[in-house]
Amino acid sequence: MGARRSHFPLVPRYRVAGLPFGGSASLRRGHGSDIAGSRPYVRGDPVSTIDWRATARLSTAHGRTEFVVRERYAEEAPRVVVFSDFSASMALYPPPFPWLSKPAAVRSATELIIESAEAGGAAVAYLDVADGEPYWLPPGNRGTRERVQLRYAEIRDYAAPASGLTQGLAFLGRFQSQLSSGTFVFVVSDFLEVELPTSAWLTAAARRWELVPVLVQDPTWERSFPDVGSIVLPLADPRDGRELDVHVSRREARARRASNEQRRTELIAWLNSLALDPVVIESSDDREIDAAFLAWAARRRDLRSRR
Repeated sequence: MGARRSHFPLVPRYRVAGLPFGGSASLRRGHGSDIAGSRPYVRGDPVSTIDWRATARLSTAHGRTEFVVRERYAEEAPRVVVFSDFSASMALYPPPFPWLSKPAAVRSATELIIESAEAGGAAVAYLDVADGEPYWLPPGNRGTRERVQLRYAEIRDYAAPASGLTQGLAFLGRFQSQLSSGTFVFVVSDFLEVELPTSAWLTAAARRWELVPVLVQDPTWERSFPDVGSIVLPLADPRDGRELDVHVSRREARARRASNEQRRTELIAWLNSLALDPVVIESSDDREIDAAFLAWAARRRDLRSRR
């Protein structure tokens, strides 16, 4: 049995309409911590809901006893979707390479998301288009983790189309009755060899889903590039994963590094323009992945506190 993971809280931007008895503020009135408003007392209201200070002020102003009840938003559990990208570049870099193993990082991140969602009482769904067609596990509270593990064990070829993320987001639109406002959609990808039309993401955001890009990139070869001399390097072709012996000069290394850094900067700027705060993963170590999700949750909580 592995070490206990550090579950992260699901911090929403919107009030959710989901399953009752969760930890997120909803659109409905009920038992919770967030104040929704006040109204006059009616027969049958619990005494515990009376706002005694407001009652005292209103009674003094009117010269007669008038009770005021404080209403709160109910706490409900959002739905959670894990959407994994299986394009060719997501197969990099397998052992014995010393760099980020994306398959291991994806498995670890998916496990953490599911465990954290279950800990918060959320129903979890799963989606990929590894075979060119959507593989969908609808929202459920039991057995999702085991079924996703079996799915990952079955996948041999990373051959999802470049349009896979767009295709998947469109597919999720069929399930608006199951994926209501406030649904978290964690999109796990390196975002390297995929199409990223803004319209697909804006459509998903218009459904008031909590879109969370989980950016899985190797810091050595994809975020940057080593400062090597004129040598021959075994490089992997991101389109099909094949290894190629490539002669790289010092000038070419600098150009590759500048290109990779610019690509990264442009990707982050694009995500920011859509108000999407990514979870950045650059290691397959469980502790570092846990820390990345906890940092994301802390940023979301800080943002909410400023509003």
